[in-house]
Amino acid sequence: MSQEETEISKDMRAEEQTGRTDASVESAQYRPTRLYRRRWLIVLLFSAYSLCNAYQWIQYGIINNIFMQFYSVSAFAVDWMSMVYMLTYIPFVFPVTWLLDRKGLRVVALVAAGVNCAGAWIKVASAKPHLFWVGALGQATCSIAQVFILGMPSHIAAVWFGPEEVSTACSIGVFGNQLGIAIGFLVPPVLVPNVDDMDELAYHISIMFYITAGVATVIFILVVIVFQDKPPIPPSQAQVAMQNIPSQDYSYLASIRRLLCNKPFILLIITYGLNVGCFYAVSTLLNRMIIDYYPGEEVNAGRIGLTLVISGMVGSLICGIWLDKTKKYKQTTLAVYLMSFVGMMIYSFTLNLGHLWVVFITAAVLGFFMTGYLPLGFEFAVELTYPESEGTSSGLLNCSAQVFGIIFTICQGNIIDSYSTLAGNIFLCVFLFLGTIITAFIKADLRRQKANLQSAAESEAKQSSQQEDIITSLKQTKM
Repeated sequence: MSQEETEISKDMRAEEQTGRTDASVESAQYRPTRLYRRRWLIVLLFSAYSLCNAYQWIQYGIINNIFMQFYSVSAFAVDWMSMVYMLTYIPFVFPVTWLLDRKGLRVVALVAAGVNCAGAWIKVASAKPHLFWVGALGQATCSIAQVFILGMPSHIAAVWFGPEEVSTACSIGVFGNQLGIAIGFLVPPVLVPNVDDMDELAYHISIMFYITAGVATVIFILVVIVFQDKPPIPPSQAQVAMQNIPSQDYSYLASIRRLLCNKPFILLIITYGLNVGCFYAVSTLLNRMIIDYYPGEEVNAGRIGLTLVISGMVGSLICGIWLDKTKKYKQTTLAVYLMSFVGMMIYSFTLNLGHLWVVFITAAVLGFFMTGYLPLGFEFAVELTYPESEGTSSGLLNCSAQVFGIIFTICQGNIIDSYSTLAGNIFLCVFLFLGTIITAFIKADLRRQKANLQSAAESEAKQSSQQEDIITSLKQTKM
């Protein structure tokens, strides 16, 4: 941005930005758009390395009692192996979103897959009782890779997919992350049984880490070979317009300022953080909650976590398809948020009934709505903030989620230790209810949808004008 622009009022800056966008749409309306089959390979490959990274986030927490015994550390120390993912995101989110804006998807994908692979191999060397710090180093490395992953689903969807499938594509991107969490709930309790022999335990832990590192290596090689930055021809008129904005007219810091002055988006940042922060806390402390009421059920705790996430993946895909069909962003977001609150209440008050099958059912209901909310938040944010970068808006949402995730995990863990698991869950219910109320006040200003509709209307008007000119010319020729 020029110096003169930074000195004018916020309203004039907003009008000028809108004017540039409208001009870009107008100048771009004659450019063709195209969908490439490779777009599905791109989003699936992203989902694969997102899966691998998310699996490593939860692999310590779901068997925290075993790692406490193996490394002779406290429960809080093992909790930090999950919370480091949240902590690392906060300082790195802005440099990473800037890199995404400047260098594009391929560079960010290579860094994400490469750093995730490096972290997995570092953890291979930590399978000894005195090397907890090595495992923490490997987990911190993987947490840096996560910063390059969380904000990408909506960006990949916008850059590669058409307007009728962006929400579905975003859901697939989120799907990979959630599937990784699901595998993280299921596999570690199976690979690492709760045994007293430290040598045998070290062997099982080592096997788990070697498998993870091997998978991460294969995925990294595939990203190097296959992943592309963007298609040769944009998939939508909204992307045509964004690519037509001159680079000298774009400022990352100015974009951040505009986003922070967008009131509906600020409300969404808060509500997204509350919802996803609660999900992080529930996921991190799930083993402790289940073992509290059902001692010795580590494997079933993992299966309950799997149920939580698998049902959430179904919810994510259904919500994405629903958005593409209806475009009812606010109504869907509010309904899913309300049901997340209801699901958390049901889960909280049935956890202590003594029947594991009840926990499986309530966890499925909770996961369907709480995890189903993730792509809704991403896509609603893109609609509210267009033509700002999808990576920047997603980064701010995830930053909020990490902050609330750390706060909720620490607070709920202390409440569980000092009072009870029920009290800790009620603590989360209060904030989900608050988030539901705030969501109701978000104004649904769907800017991206308006840009696509405007471009389509102008193109149709142009075609009609050309047809009328042709008919008039034919009439004159006959005469």
